[in-house]
Amino acid sequence: MSFAEKRAWVMIVVSVGAYTIYVATVLSRIGDGPLADVAYAGTLLWTIGGAIVAAIVANIVMAVAGGHCAERADERDREIDQVSERIGQSIVVIGMIAALVMAIAELRHFWIANAVYLAFVLSSLLSSFAKIAAYRKGGFQTW
Repeated sequence: MSFAEKRAWVMIVVSVGAYTIYVATVLSRIGDGPLADVAYAGTLLWTIGGAIVAAIVANIVMAVAGGHCAERADERDREIDQVSERIGQSIVVIGMIAALVMAIAELRHFWIANAVYLAFVLSSLLSSFAKIAAYRKGGFQTW
């Protein structure tokens, strides 16, 4: 398994883990009021920050364990990375359009922030799954 494929697996685990912690924490705070009244901002920022730190630490550990050739990338690696990132960015665009529509509809900040966070999580997952699929298939189809 290549270093880039391992990084994709790390992103999947970190993204799912951080989002699960966020959702569980927010849902545990539901009281008698509506969900949109729950304090979410601090938890959102902490889980995003924690995910960034966890991904950095995991990548450092993999690089140290992988030795001197851990970060070698050839043309195929660069192509896979570029295409998979574009695939993931499509979800970010869809999520930002959804957030824009929610803002125009004057929905509460809770829903807009959660739509943006979910878009970033789904983008990370889709990009990582595309990268893993490309490595398993031997690259992307050239048209």
